[in-house]
Amino acid sequence: MDKKTLSIVAYITLIGWVISYVTYTGKTDKTSLERFHLKQALGLGILGFGLFLISMLFLFAIPFLGYILNFASIGVFILWILGIINAANEEEKPVPLVGEFIDKTLTFIQ
Repeated sequence: MDKKTLSIVAYITLIGWVISYVTYTGKTDKTSLERFHLKQALGLGILGFGLFLISMLFLFAIPFLGYILNFASIGVFILWILGIINAANEEEKPVPLVGEFIDKTLTFIQ
């Protein structure tokens, strides 16, 4: 896979991320674009899954707060779309609000 394809596939489900990560680790000519989008995709996936779990817990305890957190998942979906667009344009632009935090936090992807 070339760097653009690998960056885009990283955003497509957990299986796509795993395929991209395995392909990336097996390459000898790793680029910063691939590493950057692997981090962004994983961070958005963790954020989305975490929001889902928390909103489900609150749905049973405090339904109004659960619905608000569930609505926040739409925001994560929009960030996910922005990440795919940045990957397709071969840009290393972090997604708004959480992108820089994700880039600094997920340092295990080398």
